[in-house]
Amino acid sequence: MYYHLSKTRNFALLFLIILMLTATSCDYSQTDIDLSRYEFRDTKKLVKFAYHAAEIIRKKGITCIDSFKKNRDNFGNNDFYLYIYKFDGENLFHAGIKEFEGQNLADVLDLDGKAIHKSVITALENKKNPHAWVHYNWWKPKRFYPVPKSSCHFKVITDEGGKLYVGAGMDFPHEEKEFIRIIVDTAVDLIQKKGKEALEKLKDPTSQFIYREVRVFVFDDEGKTLISPVLNYSPVEINFLESKDAAGHKPFERALTSLKDRGSTWEVFLAKSRSRRILLKKILYLRKIKLNDEIIYVGAVTDMPEPAWTN
Repeated sequence: MYYHLSKTRNFALLFLIILMLTATSCDYSQTDIDLSRYEFRDTKKLVKFAYHAAEIIRKKGITCIDSFKKNRDNFGNNDFYLYIYKFDGENLFHAGIKEFEGQNLADVLDLDGKAIHKSVITALENKKNPHAWVHYNWWKPKRFYPVPKSSCHFKVITDEGGKLYVGAGMDFPHEEKEFIRIIVDTAVDLIQKKGKEALEKLKDPTSQFIYREVRVFVFDDEGKTLISPVLNYSPVEINFLESKDAAGHKPFERALTSLKDRGSTWEVFLAKSRSRRILLKKILYLRKIKLNDEIIYVGAVTDMPEPAWTN
């Protein structure tokens, strides 16, 4: 279930950010942040929200967190909320779940076994992931059911010498093209550093390379599967180059044609919607690299952004 903020809620969010900056009594000067990589307006607003809070702490130090707590309602709404952690896992501020404050949550796992805090630290150190996106299952405060979540994070080193991160996440997030660009490019780096040993890591369901319905896959120059997009094991060999979409086209074959003179490509194709029983657009991101002097392809697929939802 995806949602889109109405004009009223968009205005409310902008007001929230302004109020956040003034209510803390901390000086803040606007610094540009590149949001051009995102397709959806909600994603851009979430990143700006977390980034602005991080800038406050970067300028004024951790004493600003006391102001955050006094103005808790200014740092969250029905769509997302702010949180601040030390790098050792201690929560300093949580606008969504106050009870977390003061606790060390370094070892908390989501329903799939993902270590959330450790995933954030890894993302913050990943140059391919400039806004430190992490994808996991969580729950909405005062609700009993899990929800898919994507969160962005910013590292802050304060004058007091503390190393913190500031984050905010969105429930039922839009599937940004940038998300699969990050995991595929990160997977390529891992393969180039560790060779075939990296393939086992890419198949780990608790890793960053698998989330929701997205999964990094790998195949060779003849289309032979090295990591399947759908199964851990199959008694029948899947040949990517022969795979067809819902319209009978061969997106992987077309992608390889594009990759003859470049290292990466995007390819749009059609698939049936699981929920609405209609055709929808998917987008494939594919990289071409060498592994032990052989050409292999590393990719992932997500939903194609719909124009009506973009900024």
